[in-house]
Amino acid sequence: MQMDGNRSRREITNPGCMHGPGRIGMVVAFCGLLLCAGCSSEKPAEEPTVSVQVAPVEKTTIHHVVEAQAVLFPLRQAAIVPKISAPIQKFLVKRGSPVKEGQLLAVLENRDLAAAVQDTKGSFEQQQATYETTTAANLPEEIQKAEADVQQAQQSLDAQEKVFQSRQQLFEQGALPRKELDQSRVDVTAARNQYAIAKQHLDKLMAIGKQNELKAAAGALDSAKGKFQGAEAQLSYSEIRSPINGVITDRPLYPGEMAATGTPLLTVMDTSSVIAKAHIPQQEAAVLKVGDQGTMVAAGIDEPFNGKVTVVSPALDPNSTTVEVWFEARNPKHELRPGTSVHLSLTAQTVKDALVVPANSILTAPDGATSVMLAGSDGLAHQQAVRVGIRNGNDVQIVEGVSANEKVVTNGAYGLPDKTKIKAAEASPDGSKPSAHAEKAPGEGSSEK
Repeated sequence: MQMDGNRSRREITNPGCMHGPGRIGMVVAFCGLLLCAGCSSEKPAEEPTVSVQVAPVEKTTIHHVVEAQAVLFPLRQAAIVPKISAPIQKFLVKRGSPVKEGQLLAVLENRDLAAAVQDTKGSFEQQQATYETTTAANLPEEIQKAEADVQQAQQSLDAQEKVFQSRQQLFEQGALPRKELDQSRVDVTAARNQYAIAKQHLDKLMAIGKQNELKAAAGALDSAKGKFQGAEAQLSYSEIRSPINGVITDRPLYPGEMAATGTPLLTVMDTSSVIAKAHIPQQEAAVLKVGDQGTMVAAGIDEPFNGKVTVVSPALDPNSTTVEVWFEARNPKHELRPGTSVHLSLTAQTVKDALVVPANSILTAPDGATSVMLAGSDGLAHQQAVRVGIRNGNDVQIVEGVSANEKVVTNGAYGLPDKTKIKAAEASPDGSKPSAHAEKAPGEGSSEK
């Protein structure tokens, strides 16, 4: 007790000791110094690294493919309409029957038409005989008679001229009276006139007479022949034949029913090849031309069908403002049926050694400008403006802005600021997962460190 009292007195009387608030302030200041020292020893914050997937700019061949839906039509089609109205006697084919061009398909009642053919045939043969008689018998006989008359008149004229010359000599010698000389002169004139008449008759027979006789005979023969051929044509209309090779797709009537003009009796389609008709927007149709190759895919058929463009309409459809394009493909197994909807892939343009990047690497600004993010060797992403060309599925042609083997950011490019530090991983061909090895940005430490 005494010792404690002495210690207390010494503490009270020691002028170097601090008591109360002063001592607390010193403790707070000391803690502040320790805290500042701890803060000054921490490293500054590092820039964040963004993980992205990259793909190289490849030099390859790219195709400008126009995709479209189309409807199939047969290569050729014939709705056979009879030219005469008559009951159907019999059909020789049914639906699904393959037919050849010119093959007899059906027969209509034709007994009246057969009788008309027989009648006109007789008239034709009669006129033919008359023509032969006129040209080969009557006319030559008249010409021969006229020629004989001319020859006889010529001989008579020659005889009269000789008599006149003889009598003139006798008259000059005084041995013949003048009266007989004058009579001889009259006989010569008569013989000359007779010869002229005979010669004129022969000339008319050779020119006008012969021509008219032949025209009349030929006209009668042609008239009879025309009637005969018309009757034969009417009879042929009762036989319904196929105008094309193909298959019967429709036969709405039965034997015994009336076939009427203007109503199809049979329908034949040639499906050895088919025509796919598509309506394509103007901008896409503008690059298509006749002869462009393509493929066609139909539902339920695994293998695509190859073909080519055969028609690009020069005018727009007024209702849809689209361009009608025809695509023709072979159909040897008759798997494709008219009326089926198909999908067309038409190759409008092919560019070799084009610079191609994945479609998801293309960034499009609100004003339409396009760019890509390049993965630089400095570990940063650099935004590069580009001009694009052909787009084909997941491939896009770069016309200007990048070089072969440069790497563009695919997944992670959207919203990525320029010159951002990146951790690049090679994208797989389908773009779904990165490859096993990844490229690290320069200066990036390993996980062990």
